Amino acid sequence: MGKIIAIANQKGGVGKTTTSVNLAASLGVLEKKVLLIDADPQANASSGVGIDVDSVEIGTYQILEHSNTPLEAIIKCTAPNVDVIPAHIDLVAIEIELVDKENREYMLKKALESVKDQYDFIIIDCAPSLGLLTLNALTAADSVIIPIQCEYFALEGLGKLLNTIKSIQKIHNPDLDIEGLLLTMYDSRLRLSNQVVEEVQKHFNDMVFDTIIQRNVKLSEAPSFGESIINYDATSKGAVNYLSLAEEVIKKNSN
Repeated sequence: MGKIIAIANQKGGVGKTTTSVNLAASLGVLEKKVLLIDADPQANASSGVGIDVDSVEIGTYQILEHSNTPLEAIIKCTAPNVDVIPAHIDLVAIEIELVDKENREYMLKKALESVKDQYDFIIIDCAPSLGLLTLNALTAADSVIIPIQCEYFALEGLGKLLNTIKSIQKIHNPDLDIEGLLLTMYDSRLRLSNQVVEEVQKHFNDMVFDTIIQRNVKLSEAPSFGESIINYDATSKGAVNYLSLAEEVIKKNSN
C-alpha cells in the first residue's frame, strides 16, 4: 500500500517544489516506486522533471474533475522509478468549479484509490495557499512534510498551517500525520540560519527531520534543465541532502 505524502506550506518560496521533485527522484534512486503529483497551477514540479507543461492534455485538473483516471494522466519521467501526474495552468479554475460539488474535499482521495497500491510512495506538490487544492491534497494524504526556510519569517504562518492540519484531522482525515518539518535553504555562514534551526528544533523536537537542506547553486539550476538534482549533479550537496532525506523517510516508514 503506497504512502501518500503531501508537501505543504502556504508560504511561497520555501522549497516545496524543490523538495517534491528531489525527494521523489531520491526515493526512485533508492529503488522505491514513486508517483509525483503536481497539485500547483504553476506546474513547476511538472516542468522540473522535463515535462512540456503546454502539451499536457490530461493532468491533475482532469483527475480532480473525475473526467479521467489517474492511470490516463500518468507520464513516465527521466528519473528512474518515478511517474508523474502533471499540472497545467487550467488547474487555477478547479477551486471555482469544485465549490458546488458534494464532497469536494475528497476528490483527490477518491481518484487515487485506483493507483495507491501500485506505488511505495505518492508525493503531492501543493500550491502555496490553504485553498481547496491543498485541502484535497491533505485530505488524500497519510502525512505531510512542511518545508521551513531558514530565514527571518520562517515561523510566520506555521501556526496557521498547523491549525489547518488540526481541523483537517478533525473533519476530513483523522489519520493525517505530520511526517516532519524540513529545514531548507540553510546557510551555515549566516547567524540567522543557525538561529532558525535552533528555534525550530527547540520548539518542535522530534517533529524536525535530522536532514537539513543546504543552499546550493546546483539545486537552483537543475529545474531549468528539466531535471532532478540526482540527474543533474548526483555529487552536489543538494543531491546528498535529498538522498539523506529519502533515507530518513524510508527508515521512518519501515518501522
